[in-house]
Amino acid sequence: MPSEAFPWRHKTGGHSPQATQAQNSMPMKIQYNSPVILTFSLLAVVIQLLNLLFFPNLTYEYFLIRSTMSLLNPLDYFRLVSHVLGHASWSHLFSNLTYILLLGPVLEEKYGSQSLFFMMFLTALSTGVLNVWFFSSGLLGASGIVFMLIILASITDIREGTIPLTFILVACIFLGTEMLQIFRTDQVSQMAHIVGGIAGACFGFAYKGSRREQRV
Repeated sequence: MPSEAFPWRHKTGGHSPQATQAQNSMPMKIQYNSPVILTFSLLAVVIQLLNLLFFPNLTYEYFLIRSTMSLLNPLDYFRLVSHVLGHASWSHLFSNLTYILLLGPVLEEKYGSQSLFFMMFLTALSTGVLNVWFFSSGLLGASGIVFMLIILASITDIREGTIPLTFILVACIFLGTEMLQIFRTDQVSQMAHIVGGIAGACFGFAYKGSRREQRV
């Protein structure tokens, strides 16, 4: 039968060369692809800048957990979580952001923004509370969150009744090293690293059944 009997066939072709060329010539846009991780990173950088240029005591006053806590001081409760945004130096900040920006977007894509925010918040709160209860030193920095992300990233493709070998190896390397260094006298909080790693393991196994349809 002649094709003229089916005039719609002439409408089913691909894009015209002009349309394809116009589409290809459109400028690429920068995507805010990982809102939780990018917002956290930007806040940490802004706080460091403000502390350096305008408010020299900003980090000390609002983003450093003290050795003691007053139950009547609302600011002490705020510091239990805000301490992950404060850093002692630019090198301290950038060393943490390297891991956060490398692992965070992948994990935010996998678990969703809401779930990852909850994981980061709970990790910050846990390290803050434990530091106040058991240690007499101050605490600041996102290293606890870094270790949470490292361990969480090692837990992939979990099947019922199995433990990923990658998780075992990463836990032995990172957490084992911190356990060996826990009694050293330095400015590093091995407690925050260990608690963050344990939190990452708990989150990884707790969220193993999550699917993309459940993500936000």
